[in-house]
Amino acid sequence: MESTSRQAADRGPTGSAVLRESVTETIRRAVFEELAETGYARMSMEAVTRRARVGKAALYRRWPAKEAMVVELVSEAAAAHLPEPAGSGSLRDDVERFVRHTMADLHHPLVGRIIPDLVAESARNPSLRDALHQAVLAPRRAAVATLVRQAVDRGELPPDTDMGLAVDLFGAPLYFRMLAVGGPTDDAYVTRLTKAVMAALKES
Repeated sequence: MESTSRQAADRGPTGSAVLRESVTETIRRAVFEELAETGYARMSMEAVTRRARVGKAALYRRWPAKEAMVVELVSEAAAAHLPEPAGSGSLRDDVERFVRHTMADLHHPLVGRIIPDLVAESARNPSLRDALHQAVLAPRRAAVATLVRQAVDRGELPPDTDMGLAVDLFGAPLYFRMLAVGGPTDDAYVTRLTKAVMAALKES
């Protein structure tokens, strides 16, 4: 009996469980496409059901409202792209890896349109701002802080490093470049940015 149960678990979800996951994935794609096309303020649960071609019950069984739906799906996507908690053993390599991975994420056409919209909406919507900070920003900042603490432990940064400022320096210049002012983000830019972030970290 125990062997049979273990074999069933190893096979993963089947039947209705697979169908539910398929519907959830369809809804997930529809939410991100709707966010990118219309923005958070104009997006509605009804618009998502039309795009996903599912009934309203399919959404409301999963989420009570738009904010809960967006926060959960965005946080899941962000969690899949958190910086590696185990550093490379070199602060410079950690910074460059972070820059390259973040750059790759921001190059995605939907991501590049969704993030600025959510940032702008968060300035007007305290509830959304707080939810996104807790679900998306806090885990990302915690992962970067781990890399900074490892650099401190290795003696690459001074013990009195300003942790909050150091975490800001990891990502803020790249986000500003890609989401606000634009400009080339080739290998030469990555090298220059990595050197600049390293210099700023040592002074933070």
